[in-house]
Amino acid sequence: MNAKALKLTVIALSMAAAVGGAYSFCHISAIGRADAAVPVAAVAAPSAALPDMGGIVERNGPAVVNISVTGTRQVADSGGLPQLDPDDPFYEFFRRFRAPQPGGEAPVRGLGSGFIITSDGTILTNAHVVEGADEVTVKLTDKREFKAKVRGIDKVSDVAVLKIDAKGLPTVKIGSSTATRVGEWVLAIGSPFGFENSASAGIVSAKSRSLPDGSYVPFIQTDVAVNPGNSGGPLFNMAGEVIGINSQIYSRSGGYQGLSFAIPIEVAMNVEKQIVTNGQVQRGRLGVTIQEINQSLADSFGLKKPAGALVNSVEKGSPAAKAGLEPGDVVLSIDGKDITNSGELAATVAGMRPGDVARLQVWRHGSNKEIAVKVGSASEPKIALQGNEESAKGRLGVAVRSLSPEEQRQADVKGGVLVQNASGAAARAGIQSGDIILSINGQPVTSAEQLRGLLAKAGKHAAVLIERGDTRIFVPVELG
Repeated sequence: MNAKALKLTVIALSMAAAVGGAYSFCHISAIGRADAAVPVAAVAAPSAALPDMGGIVERNGPAVVNISVTGTRQVADSGGLPQLDPDDPFYEFFRRFRAPQPGGEAPVRGLGSGFIITSDGTILTNAHVVEGADEVTVKLTDKREFKAKVRGIDKVSDVAVLKIDAKGLPTVKIGSSTATRVGEWVLAIGSPFGFENSASAGIVSAKSRSLPDGSYVPFIQTDVAVNPGNSGGPLFNMAGEVIGINSQIYSRSGGYQGLSFAIPIEVAMNVEKQIVTNGQVQRGRLGVTIQEINQSLADSFGLKKPAGALVNSVEKGSPAAKAGLEPGDVVLSIDGKDITNSGELAATVAGMRPGDVARLQVWRHGSNKEIAVKVGSASEPKIALQGNEESAKGRLGVAVRSLSPEEQRQADVKGGVLVQNASGAAARAGIQSGDIILSINGQPVTSAEQLRGLLAKAGKHAAVLIERGDTRIFVPVELG
């Protein structure tokens, strides 16, 4: 699992428990002494009714699953080079110019959560929970276990779709995050540290949060206690409806510190629909880079308030360029929806289909302007299909995509495919995510389809020419 996965060491957990226990004990003692000195009538206050969270857990707990994954991680051979500190000035030199060396494999295990959305076994979870897994096991609350097939993953939104072979399963009810208000109660169910079907509650702290990971997702921020193992679990409103998927925490220690983030359920369901229907996820694209508007920029552009998305560059030949969008434009609304921050524009466009028309209200040179943009497709489409091992990973065990013209120019190659995921035979031979496959047994590779065709004709062995950084090397792979 990647760096976004929720994690906490046992030592940190023990320390947190010890500190928390001490605080609770002292707090209770202090209140007890205060109560002795103050009449009860003076501190009595009307009680407020709390939501029935026990009912929500009872109804929905059986539809929340524990997910365990196993896989292998390639351990590279040092090749006889010295073990240098990353801050050493020679570290980058050796890293860039050392040819990849085949090494051993280290087992990788992980835990996460998920929830059932169809009675025949469709499950949603986080992409980082199952990414790179060789085997995914789903455990229900009735102790039944199933081997799950990964129908697809979408790294950009951190959503994955699984399928188990079962019928008549309990399901959750899908709600709407848009109707959720800041301050409302929410509840999470998951498997923190493997403690299955654990519930924790809190409130919505904020909506449409943009995180510094480059994701377009408008996260729901909560103060619900979420820890490693909660990843991929559902976030419920008080009507017992799923409004999000618990995905990340903000922490300096690695543990929960009061800031957790969930993917809005609308984003997740859109990804699920595209994966099931098309086998991949398509997103809209304007071809601009944008930034936030602060008070100083608002004053400079003559805006009444710091809102909207400031366009700081427009890609040549992009949909935005063809529609006449210019650097310095401030997008105030899209299809009648006001843009409060730049993340809202990115999320809205990403949720549109290529070919849709986006109607933008733009602030330019002190006046409003209407611009209609025909939305394009994301320039670097993400490979989502993984459910069928033969069609997605094939004998080599890689998920790949074609290189964009800009990537080909930067790498100084013609054709080639970029490895997004490596497992099985490829991982055992030392091929890694980020490598560029140039040829198979001397035959140039220009697309994923051609790669599959060449591998189908290969025998039990293949010489795979890869480019990694500035180095090209043939890697012998046993296909079996």
